[in-house]
Amino acid sequence: MAVACGIALATVTVSFRAKADQWDKRTILTVSQPIQVTDTVLQPGQYVFKLYNSSSERHIVQIFNADQSHIISTVMAIPKERMEPTGKSTFTFWETPPGTAKAMRSWFYPGDTIGQEFPYPQHPYQVDMLESSVTTAPAAPAPEPAVTQPSSQEETTAEEAPPPEPAKTEEQPTEIAQAAPPPAPVEPPAATPEPPPVTSQPTELPKTGSPYPLIGLCGTFLLGLSVLLRLKRSA
Repeated sequence: MAVACGIALATVTVSFRAKADQWDKRTILTVSQPIQVTDTVLQPGQYVFKLYNSSSERHIVQIFNADQSHIISTVMAIPKERMEPTGKSTFTFWETPPGTAKAMRSWFYPGDTIGQEFPYPQHPYQVDMLESSVTTAPAAPAPEPAVTQPSSQEETTAEEAPPPEPAKTEEQPTEIAQAAPPPAPVEPPAATPEPPPVTSQPTELPKTGSPYPLIGLCGTFLLGLSVLLRLKRSA
């Protein structure tokens, strides 16, 4: 009876743990490079994803460290549906700009068609591209410098160069200068007619009037003068 009770108790304990894992969707995730879950940055290491222990809200995801002694973040996820379930945990990632960490998009527990979708991070985490390239891809060994052997022709030319022969001066044919024909006479340009000179106005008016009016004026003046003298004498 004691052995039967012990076996029954162990069976109940194992089934309880299996149900508990299915209830909280406990999943262990190991990452080899920095990733983001919303605005939480997970450095390379091992983490535990679990659903919050709530029967009313099944889309609150808690992220723990490897031994579940410390909760790193609690994320409010969005329900996401897929057509066909798989037999293992599935994680997808958002497309992020170059030089930033991968951002987790969704998480599906094995056998589930409804999973968790995480919002796109508001502040993408910048990673050092140089360090990531050094850690992921080992540097190729530098090629050994090639040793070039001088050719026999180079050795002979480097020992002694024959003196250059003096350049032969060839007699150049002399050219006889010929008298160039005189240039054609250039016709002078046609003279433009000069404008007629401007005549100044005469200083004296032409004598077109008769002297009679002047004589009459003088007579009238003399007559008035005589009358004036008479009046003065009579007075």
